[in-house]
Amino acid sequence: MDISASLAAAGRGDQTAWDALVRQFSGLLWSIARSYRLGDADAADAVQCTWIKLVEHLDRIAEPERLAGWLSTTARHECLQLLRRAGRLPEPAEEIADSPDPAPDVDHALLAGERNAALWQVFEQLPDRCRRLLRVLMASPPPAYTEVALALDMPVGSIGPIRQRCLGRLKVLVRGNELLEGRS
Repeated sequence: MDISASLAAAGRGDQTAWDALVRQFSGLLWSIARSYRLGDADAADAVQCTWIKLVEHLDRIAEPERLAGWLSTTARHECLQLLRRAGRLPEPAEEIADSPDPAPDVDHALLAGERNAALWQVFEQLPDRCRRLLRVLMASPPPAYTEVALALDMPVGSIGPIRQRCLGRLKVLVRGNELLEGRS
């Protein structure tokens, strides 16, 4: 897709061009919002506000080929604004959805909740760079490395090696946690 042509067409009111931009970059914006651990409503607000900012600035995008970076930066600012307005930081221990079980035991739910809380506590011990990278890469579907690179301001070639080091650190931390021991 020619981003420059799509931006120009979207600026003229071409809905098809706008839809193509949304399709191409929505995954990136959602992965950024999720990396800030916003709830569904706040993440949707951050993504929506980012699109609104693009509409407001369509005629001022000087380098269309760098649109992914512009959108990433704008989305990060929107997420930070939401967090500042709410006067909070992301919660450290959100539950990770466990695999669906048709009739889960009460014990199973309790153990899964404890394990998930322990995993998030261990995850929070990782350096900020690792936490951000792993959160972005956990998006479904995962964004392309080029989008991740623009979103987190990292070279594309360093994403894989940094991801491996971060996962290695996480594995070491998990091994030191008795609730997670033997489940990694």
